[in-house]
Amino acid sequence: MKSSYRTLRVAACVAALFAALGVAHAADSVKIALALPMSGPNTQYGDMVKAGALTAIEQINDAGGVDGRKLEAVMMDDACEPKQGPIVANRVVSENIHFVIGHVCSGATIPASDIYEREGVVMITPSATSPVLTEGRKRHFIFRTIGRDDQQGPAAARYILDKVKPKRVAVLHDKQTYGEGIATSVKRDLEAAKIPVPLFEGINAGDTDYSAMITKLKTAHVDFVYFGGYHPEMGLLLRQAREQGLQAAFMGPEGVGNKGVTAIAGPASEGMLVTLPADFSADPANAALVKAFAAKKRDSNGAFQMPAYAAAVIIADSIKGARSVDPAKIAAYIHSHSFKTPIGTVSYDKQGDLKAFKFDIFVWHKDATKTPAP
Repeated sequence: MKSSYRTLRVAACVAALFAALGVAHAADSVKIALALPMSGPNTQYGDMVKAGALTAIEQINDAGGVDGRKLEAVMMDDACEPKQGPIVANRVVSENIHFVIGHVCSGATIPASDIYEREGVVMITPSATSPVLTEGRKRHFIFRTIGRDDQQGPAAARYILDKVKPKRVAVLHDKQTYGEGIATSVKRDLEAAKIPVPLFEGINAGDTDYSAMITKLKTAHVDFVYFGGYHPEMGLLLRQAREQGLQAAFMGPEGVGNKGVTAIAGPASEGMLVTLPADFSADPANAALVKAFAAKKRDSNGAFQMPAYAAAVIIADSIKGARSVDPAKIAAYIHSHSFKTPIGTVSYDKQGDLKAFKFDIFVWHKDATKTPAP
């Protein structure tokens, strides 16, 4: 009996020792939640963010980590849905994770960000462009590595006015925070320049038949259509417009600029105009990084890969610079420093927005490639 008891005590001590070692080992890693759509119609955007963030995390770890700590990515799926954003955010908090790259879609990002700000979690979104995320709100923990729609919208409007010079424009949106916000910005700038916008209307995201809207566009005799939203709806609008004989040119924001739009629209995607972040994969300074993506069989050529990579770099550099993993200290460090990243040297204003960011205009082609717009 005594021997058995002694054996049990030894076993218990060994188990406790291994448990303690396990806790110590876990503490050696810095967890970063990747909050992105892994399901639903917008997974392409999640794939872009995942490719960028994972490539950065792997390279940082291969170089020794951050002050001896490895970075650990924790995947979390919000499906780009506003209701899922807070669910993921609460999971991040409950799992005691202090850093987030994401969310991706503005509709999910905004409600999630309120939780992160309240709970002291550093969030850097590489793709949520809605000004509502930061405008008029007290923010300390919320950042972006992409510009805002009130930078993207004017860039689109300037190109429409200077290069396209349409006679009558329809501005459509998907009735969601991101899509309606940028559509409103474009409409405002066009009307200020005295370009008629006879149709400003929303469509229902997720519908499959937009023939009634195409009829409205034809009746309004528009020669140009701007759509604020994502690629599934844009793809259907393009395809159905051409099927019904509407030859107006179409343009959209970065939410329409991925291969999924061509998978839906086919040849009708030829000539679509799109505002996107600069093509950072074409920057000679990023040549070695592009090869690193390719070595992992990841695509570096998209709107959000390099901004996501930059987000991971900023978190890692801030941990080093602040010599801490305390998110309050990390947030303060981000606000007060600039960072060298694949998207350039970035620095932040007091709201957590980039002080400068440039959107370029591209022409989309039916083979799902893009070229700079003339």
